[in-house]
Amino acid sequence: MCGIVGFTGSTPCKDILLTGLSLLEYRGYDSAGIAILDGARGMDVFRVKGRVEGLVKLVGNTPLFGTTGIGHTRWATHGKPSEVNAHPHRDCTGKIAIVHNGIIENFSELRTQLIEQGHVFISETDSEVIAHLLERAYEGDMRVAMTETIAQLEGAYTIVAVHADHPDEIVAVRKSSPLVVGCAEGCAVVASDTPALIEVTRDVVFPDDGVVCVLHSGGTVDYFDGDGVPVSPETVHIDWSIDEAKLGGYEDFMDKEIAEQPRVVRDTLAGRVKDGRVIIDELALTAEDIAAIDRVYIIACGTSYHAGLIAKNLIEAWSRIPCDVEVASEFRYRDPIVSPSTLVIAVSQSGETADTVEAVQLARTHGARVFAITNSVGSRITRESDGVIYAQAGPETCVAATKSFLAQVVALTLVALYLGQARGHLTCAQVRMFYREMQRLPEQITAILDDTTSIEHAAEIIDGATSALFIGRGIGATTCYEGALKLKEISYVHAEAFAAGEIKHGPIALVDEAMPVVALMIKSATRDKMVSNIAEVRARGAKVIGIATQGDPDAEHICDEVIYIPAVRECFSAITASVVLQVLARCVAKTRGCDVDKPRNLAKSVTVE
Repeated sequence: MCGIVGFTGSTPCKDILLTGLSLLEYRGYDSAGIAILDGARGMDVFRVKGRVEGLVKLVGNTPLFGTTGIGHTRWATHGKPSEVNAHPHRDCTGKIAIVHNGIIENFSELRTQLIEQGHVFISETDSEVIAHLLERAYEGDMRVAMTETIAQLEGAYTIVAVHADHPDEIVAVRKSSPLVVGCAEGCAVVASDTPALIEVTRDVVFPDDGVVCVLHSGGTVDYFDGDGVPVSPETVHIDWSIDEAKLGGYEDFMDKEIAEQPRVVRDTLAGRVKDGRVIIDELALTAEDIAAIDRVYIIACGTSYHAGLIAKNLIEAWSRIPCDVEVASEFRYRDPIVSPSTLVIAVSQSGETADTVEAVQLARTHGARVFAITNSVGSRITRESDGVIYAQAGPETCVAATKSFLAQVVALTLVALYLGQARGHLTCAQVRMFYREMQRLPEQITAILDDTTSIEHAAEIIDGATSALFIGRGIGATTCYEGALKLKEISYVHAEAFAAGEIKHGPIALVDEAMPVVALMIKSATRDKMVSNIAEVRARGAKVIGIATQGDPDAEHICDEVIYIPAVRECFSAITASVVLQVLARCVAKTRGCDVDKPRNLAKSVTVE
């Protein structure tokens, strides 16, 4: 997830680009850069590792009078944060510059092909191949070159490009990645989100996938489909303020970040399976290393801990390696059994969680191989680990984790597939099947979010309650732990989650007419058992909110309110069901007048023990 801005007009664009990038910095901040076309000098490029303020200092008072330019603030996927990996990237001639948001899944093959043809690469990124493909395709028309280039790309992307021989033009295109284009008198602007252009124009276009946009300095934009035929997309008028634009029309950041989850799942999955083989190069484990693993620890806190509990089911089922999930704050105080044959996976949204970092350091002193899953490039945990898998959530503003949680679950699921295949328990055919099903998850999440009426009705049952109970079985139980935490975090309703079979071993004593129960009764091996557990709490007067698989014949007869979700394999059910529980918690919190983005007493990053 990266920030992109481009401007072409009759006035110098330096300050417009820098201001636009600062407004988009929430989309990525491990490096930043700009490229400005100047008829006299050709092209000026400035890039820095770090935040936009560093780019502002680098540019300083440099006299830049070019009126066409592009800028980028990066969230690393391929290649560590560095000046050389920062955008914009250029071709061999130095005349073409591009900025890119997304992931090019087939960049490795394209890079090899281009190198064989004599192209020289500077960075480690997947993005740089775009500049060289444009160079190869360019014969005087950047629109035609862009059309030819994107026909060779696999993955999701927003691409914005300039050519020094066309100082009054910007070319842009998107596929499954955000892009907004606008024009005003004497200028045109393009960005990855509305905050960067709202001060220039409030009449914008959100182009469809594959539509090539050609921005002209005179204040016009031409749009072409893949066959080069002109199209006329709808123009939308924006009434939002700058603050509202950052929210993109959503009521709060939690709402926005929940809505971004289909993209997050898609990005986290992108490029991870090829020819039936799971590709996680970040782990850097040989076949001998994996064969030697006799125990896996997942170490985490809070929401990340719940992601680990979900992953435990999958790692043990698919790899047959014992897996323990440990609360990081307890791990190093109980003298855990750790050796060089132990694989430790540390999960932290911020990458700065003090307890998790300390647990990582302990594991390393015992010779364990340690890998981190985090959403924060360059964070402390990345420096303490042998390798890092970045959750492709992008910056998360709301204190309560939503999209970063789903990114963690997806990343851990991929690790489970990787270990299962490497240990010989999953075939290429099985991996392909699982991966295809996971690729449908974004569409299924979108279906849930398109109609939340039943979730809103269910929230009315919890509103006014002082406590709530969440029950499920198997992965459903661990999913409920996260659902209960979300309700506690943002609505301040006390909530507890239990494996449903355990409720009669104590918790059922709490159940009465004032205790709403959320029951996860999706299609699974234990679904019929859940029906019995629901009957037990209803017999004590509880009102039950059931989360059931679409088409369940019994749900409406045994629950007071039912929220249906698309049918998925049980091992992936946490991903879809968690979205429902997030929306449910938010609905309750909003009804109670709570600040869902900044819940009391909580911080986004817990950097002390």
